Amino acid sequence: MSDIQRLVRDNIRRLKPYSCARDEYRGSRGIFLDANENSFGSVLDVGLNRYPDPHQLELKARIAAIRGTTPERVFLGNGSDEVIDLLIRVLCEPQRDKVMILPPTYGMYRVAADVNDVPVVETPLTAGFQLDLDKIFAQTEDVKLLFICSPNNPSGNLIREKDISTVLDNFDGVVVLDEAYMDFAPGQSWLPRLNQYRQLVIMQTFSKAWGLAGVRLGMAFADPEIIELLTKIKYPYNVSGSTQQLTLEALSYPDKKEEMVRRILAERKRLITELKGLTIVRTVYPSDANFLLVKFRDARQVFEYLREKQIVVRDRSTVIRCDNCLRITVGKPKENMTLIKTLEKFSGEHAETSEK
Repeated sequence: MSDIQRLVRDNIRRLKPYSCARDEYRGSRGIFLDANENSFGSVLDVGLNRYPDPHQLELKARIAAIRGTTPERVFLGNGSDEVIDLLIRVLCEPQRDKVMILPPTYGMYRVAADVNDVPVVETPLTAGFQLDLDKIFAQTEDVKLLFICSPNNPSGNLIREKDISTVLDNFDGVVVLDEAYMDFAPGQSWLPRLNQYRQLVIMQTFSKAWGLAGVRLGMAFADPEIIELLTKIKYPYNVSGSTQQLTLEALSYPDKKEEMVRRILAERKRLITELKGLTIVRTVYPSDANFLLVKFRDARQVFEYLREKQIVVRDRSTVIRCDNCLRITVGKPKENMTLIKTLEKFSGEHAETSEK
């Protein structure tokens, strides 16, 4: 039994996966009378009366070529959230095995574990939002999955490579490296090192740099054995036909994506400078993502004021290490300027109130 199979739940190992109609015929042409579709077409006349490719073969081939890997190492899900949920269901016996998360971090890791009735071990990041290796290794008993978000959400920073390597070299389970914001970071993706670590799963997304949050497509890259396990338990048609079509079209415009990233990085730099000049701001944390974590004197008061002005940011004040912090996405130039001018007005009003 392989190291990966040793980690898999017994019932998943024995499971006979659902076989959909298109598993028996991989061609794109023919008279399709196998899946009880509407043979007369669609009311929208957009060619969506047929079920989509359940294995997303064309899309996986394109993504693999762009990412420098092979299709058998690619899994596509209905957003990265599906990948998170499937990994927990494949590996973790409810009420027995555990998942480790490193707060402050992406909230869906815990939600997916809770839904699956899997205990969560929380090992907070350091004050500098880096891995606390001693505490991680002191709590790995019964932990099957460890989630690392880099660049981290909500702090925005990359996790040190040497610390990730230490975890991969010493943790006896599956490490999930969430690279949703990697396009905005100066560092390199861990994809070129995927062959070194059979227990590594890398998640990426089309929601951020590609600007395709509405199509709901997440990617996972891993050893083919892990990809097979995810495929075994996913819903048959988990990625819609329209999502596959739109993503294939989007992949034809990599230069446009890179230009948007450049503009976001330029606006991030400008926004950092402007925010640091406000008297109500205590700290603007370094960011390798398309957002900023900002500490205010009174974050909740600022949040409510911005909401009244129809400027919506994320209040992270209740999250560990994020006291009095708001998470602010880098917007378009006009949006960022409106934000700054609104905060300047709040700062002035707040100063007047304080003087009284």
